[in-house]
Order: sequence, then C-alpha cells, then structure tokens
Amino acid sequence: MPRDIPVGNGRLLVCFDNEYRIRDLYFPHVGQENHVNGNYCRVGIWADGSFSWVGRDWKVDLGYAADTLVTNVNLLNEELGLLLSAQDAVDFHEDIYVREIEIENLRPERREVRIFFTHDFSIYGNNVGDTAAYDPETGGVVHYKAARYFLLNGATETHPGLFGFATGQKGIHGLEGTFRDAEDGVLSDNPIAQGAVDSVISLSIEIDGLSKGKAHYWLAAGETWKKVRDLNAIVKDKGPGVLIGRTADYWRLWVRKETPRLNLLPSSTGELYRRSLLVLRTQMDWQGGIVAANDSDIIHFNRDTYSYIWPRDGALVAHALDQAGHVMPAQAFYQFAADVIQREGYLLHKYNPDRTLASSWHPWFSDGTPQLPIQEDETALVVWALWHHFVKYRDIEFIKPLYKPLIKSAADFMLSFRDEETGLPAPSYDLWEEHRGIWSFTVGSVFGGLTAASLFCTVFGENQRAEGYRKAAAEIRSAASAYLWREDLNRFCRMLYRNPQGKLEVDVTRDASIWGLLAFGLYSADDPKIVSTMSDLRDALWVGAGVGGMARYENDYYHQVSKDVPGNPWFVCTLWLADYIAERATEEKGIAEAVDILKWVTDHALPSGILAEQVHPFTGEPVSVSPLTWSHATFVATVHRILRRIGSIKTCPECGSPLTDREKREDWLQRLYSEACDEIHGMCRIE
Repeated sequence: MPRDIPVGNGRLLVCFDNEYRIRDLYFPHVGQENHVNGNYCRVGIWADGSFSWVGRDWKVDLGYAADTLVTNVNLLNEELGLLLSAQDAVDFHEDIYVREIEIENLRPERREVRIFFTHDFSIYGNNVGDTAAYDPETGGVVHYKAARYFLLNGATETHPGLFGFATGQKGIHGLEGTFRDAEDGVLSDNPIAQGAVDSVISLSIEIDGLSKGKAHYWLAAGETWKKVRDLNAIVKDKGPGVLIGRTADYWRLWVRKETPRLNLLPSSTGELYRRSLLVLRTQMDWQGGIVAANDSDIIHFNRDTYSYIWPRDGALVAHALDQAGHVMPAQAFYQFAADVIQREGYLLHKYNPDRTLASSWHPWFSDGTPQLPIQEDETALVVWALWHHFVKYRDIEFIKPLYKPLIKSAADFMLSFRDEETGLPAPSYDLWEEHRGIWSFTVGSVFGGLTAASLFCTVFGENQRAEGYRKAAAEIRSAASAYLWREDLNRFCRMLYRNPQGKLEVDVTRDASIWGLLAFGLYSADDPKIVSTMSDLRDALWVGAGVGGMARYENDYYHQVSKDVPGNPWFVCTLWLADYIAERATEEKGIAEAVDILKWVTDHALPSGILAEQVHPFTGEPVSVSPLTWSHATFVATVHRILRRIGSIKTCPECGSPLTDREKREDWLQRLYSEACDEIHGMCRIE
C-alpha cells in the first residue's frame, strides 16, 4: 500500500497510507528505527452515539498544501454528518509532529464530537519491552523504550486537554488491542501497560449546528522523558497552529529558492517538479544518507525494506538536487559517501542511515572463488555526480577534503578493476541487483566516473594521473564498441558474462538501462549505434497494450502482473526515454514528444503527487514501494534536461537569447569537460 503523504524534517519522518493511517514513523534517522513498523495508527470519530474509524466508510482526499510539506486532507462521512479538514506537519526545526483538524458539523443541531487517536508502536522495530504510561505532568501519554520516547497529547477549542486515555496490551492472551476500547466512545483511563502495548487518547469538542471547530493533536519525539516534556511545552507555548504555519512558510521558501523556467512546461509538470523536490527532502537523513524508500509494506515481499542508502540512488538524487540548486543536501550525501567508502576505493551494496553496513544478498564468495559483492556503478556515479556538483558551485573548499579519500581512491579502484580480456570494467552486480557480469549501464557509469576523476586531477594539477584515468576511459569506450555492440542485432547488448568454462557469453535481453551508455558521456544521443539501440528498446519495452510507459526489461518478473506485456512500467525507465528524445531534439516537435512523457508521469502520479517505483500496466495503480526517491529525482533531472534543450532550440524573438536561464559567460569548466570528452573519443580505436 503506498505512502500517500509523508511529512518529515530529516530526523522525524511520518508516513500515511491511503486511509489516513500512520504506518511508518522513523526517528532519529530517516529510514532507520521504524517505531510503528507498518502497524496502524488510526483516527476514530464518535458523534451522537455512533463511532467510525476513518477509512473505507469515509470519502478520503489526501494531498498537500501547495509547495509545502504540510498536508491538506479532507475526510467526509455523510452518515455522521461530519466533514474533517486536516493539516499534518513535522516541524521543520523541532522533532514534533502536529495535526490540526477542523471539524464541520453538517447538521443544524449543536453536537459533541469525540476524536480518538490510536498508537500501535513497536519501538526500535519490535514490540518487546515497550511501556505506555499516562504522564500527569503534561497530561499526555508517553510510549518509551531505552532511549526512545514518544509523547502524545492534544486539545480542542472547548476542552483544553485530553478527554480520555487508555493503555493496554496487544496481540497476547487474545487481546486484539486497546484501540477497541474507543469504539463505545469512552476510554478506560488505564494509566500504564508494559510489554507489547498500544494506547488511545481522545479529545472532545462542542460544535454548534452548521458550524466548525478545531482540534489539535501532537507527537513529540526524543531520547529522554525530559526532552519530550520540553517539546510538549514548546507546542503549548507557541501553539500547534503556529508550528504548522512556520513549517509551511519554511518549505515554501525552500522549494522556491531557485526559479527554473517551469513556465515553458505544462503547469502540472511544474507542480510535480516542486512536489518531487519536497518528497526528496523527506527521504533524506540529517547525516547525509539519501534513503531509497520508506514504505514498510514491501517487507511482506522479501522480509526487508528499501529503507537503505544505495550509493547509486543517492548519487543520482544528489545530482538532481544540484541541478535544482539545493547544494547543502547534495554536499551532505557526498560527505556520507566519503565517510563510508572502503579503503580499497569501492562502495559496498548499501548502507544504513547511521553509516553502518546494511543487509545484502551479494556474496563475497561464489563458485569456490572470492569476489567483491559490489555494483561498480555505485562507486562510479558518486564521482561523476560530484564533478557536476563542482562545475555548478565551484566549492573548492568542500571538494579539497574529498579529493584523496573519495575521488582518487575511487578512480584508482576503477582503473584497476578491469576485465583482462576485454578491457571493460570487471564483472560486478547490475543496477537491478539480479545478475553479475559486465553491464552496459555499469560500463557507461565507469566511463563517466573515470572522466570526472581525470578532470578533478587536471584542475588540482595532477596531470599525469589525469592522463592515466583518461587513457583508461578511452580503452573502455573502444572495448564497448568492440564487445557490447552486436552487429547482428544492430544494437547494444545489456551484459557480457562468463560461463562455467570461462568463455564470454552475451545477454541480448532488451533492457532500458542500456540508456547508461549515453547518459554519462560514453556515446552521444546522435551516435547511430545509440539511435538504433534506443529505437529497438522503445519498440520492445513500451507498454503499448496497457497504460503506456517503459518496462525495465523483457519479461520482467519483479511484481509481474501479466506476461502479455514486457513488464510493469517504471517511472525511471520511462523518463530515460524522455532524456534520449530531448537530447536528440533539434526542433520544438522533438521537445514536445519528451514533454508528453513528463505529462504521462504526471498523469500516473498519485493525487498527492507521489511517484511509486512502478505502476500496474492496465490500471495505472502504484506497484511496489511508494514514494520511490529515485523516481522523483529522475523526474527533476529530466525536467532540467528538457529545459536546457528548450533553451538551445527556442530563443527570445526580441533579443535572440536562450529562453532558459543558462548563463551567457564562457564556462571554463564546462569547456574543459567538452575538450576532455573529445580527446577521449579521439583516443578510441573503434567507432
């Protein structure tokens, strides 16, 4: 089930499902220590002796206030005669989640309405040894274990504190959970429970007929009981509405910091662009980790989650943020990568937000032989993205400490990690994490990484080292034309691998990730080999018999819905096609085709603007995790690519200058990059 409206501040992340239930709550790292762990934290309403949990019996409309990380939720129950309008926010500065609910009485008589909030915590990700207790000093309920404390409280306009509370056990001795205590409208006021526990608090408000009233609920997260009491005092002192308002103002300022020419695109594209930036921010930890996704429902698929930092995803997200002008989150990720890189110069499969090594299914030992359990593109893309960051921001003081431990270390590894027979990068695991071999995507990324490293060495005065990296990049390009290009198919293959006898074999499966051969500078979009390859991929992988969009590869098994289509449409793969189309465009008609793909993405986002990993090929419903950070980052990056291309095609009729905000001054770093690419291409033996 997708997470329709995540809200967070880099330390505290709260994720809701499509029935407005809190399903995930992370603290103090985004993506690590899920203290709800997919359980249900519900909202219930009692009025006139009737009770209803918000969900299927309600008309639920989930969204955000424009350009903010404050939700805009509308909940209608005609049978109860109530319309609830809610705003949710995690304060941008304090670890406080606040909810404001405006309740509209649709009937003419004055009524009492009671609101119930349930809390099904599994602190530290498990429900052993939790405690839930009423705190008389604050008038709230505290859930705690070890160094994690969560205080729940609230008030209404007509009742200044809680109307009732209950704590109890769940899931043992036949106890379904304390939330059932709410359904008669009255709570037991049981003050403490330990073990596997849950709790409920209630608020009461009197509302005149055909009138409105407000209720507030909040959660404070901290590492001590004193800390959450202090945060509770901040809420009461400033007022919940003030915290929501200042958080909305902060995110409006953040997302509008830069002003790309979004007016050149459909208005819905601009809205999704800004929403994507905000969603990206919710998936970033305060210590630099960029988490792939925080949708715990995927745990039912393989008993693990996407709540990890893949260096590849992180590099591509950081690159998108750089293009959007958000320098500090990108810098934090690059520092994260520098801190976790292995002494030998490679990055491992994935990491936890606290920089420890995460779970993996890549073995260190296979078929009786040791091997590196890596996806080499993850190492290469960090260096590639970091170069483009430097080109944009010229932040020499930031780059200098990363030059030796990250840039040169990674480049030396890429230089040495080569296949002896072909000269291509040595076999590693692919970006889809399914096969080990020499992947076209990895080859493209290593070329980009080595080229970037050579440029860093040039600007830092190490010309001999730069030449060595550049020579290796040229050899890789020559080898790609010799080995990956298949004359008999008139396209590139996706992978080379060795059979048990050590002979090189070819995997000719059509795979959207072959886009990597052009994405990082190995080939141009106009290269005849790329043109024929991309044309073939589009014909084979476009889900024409369904909702459209590009599948990952032929007969993709992951969350497969039907064998009548090549696979489920993926947002990233579809946007890669838009990148290619935009790069080849020489007139407005070509750009319009790429913009149509942006429209397709917009049309298949959730109403709240959330992008999943995949969509159902026939219904368009989200499949797998949602939101997927990579999907939103790719949308941002593709928007910028298309805007740059528009600027090279369309000019102002009055002054003749580009319509985008491209700088007119000569850019020596960009020129250096172009010259290096030309030199490397000239060194290649095979075209």
